[in-house]
Amino acid sequence: MAKKRVSRRLARLIESGICPKEDASEYSQELKQLAEQVAGRDSARKGGRFFKALADDTRLRILRLLQVREMCVCEIMVALDLTQSTASHHLGILENAGLVRDRKEGKWVFYCIADLRLVEKYISDFS
Repeated sequence: MAKKRVSRRLARLIESGICPKEDASEYSQELKQLAEQVAGRDSARKGGRFFKALADDTRLRILRLLQVREMCVCEIMVALDLTQSTASHHLGILENAGLVRDRKEGKWVFYCIADLRLVEKYISDFS
């Protein structure tokens, strides 16, 4: 039913003369191909993870700390008054979004900004 509704809307758009296409089903395929080229599901998911990671005060604070220097989880915990599980949770989200990376040294895990230019572009105005 929804597909028919979309086809009817495209057909009406074409009939109106606003759209220079002749066939609604062909145009529908063109639109789907365009969406896949410029806004594929994988890139949209990656972008969603990135912006969700930036949409939290604690994660922004962690990024600001890591802009200054590399830190281990315990330093971030103390600086922001977080539990270990909360700090690790936020760091995991930041790492999954490609904003931070970790380095192990014995039992310790140190975190740093993965791409400083990218982080500075999005969070430098919030100081």
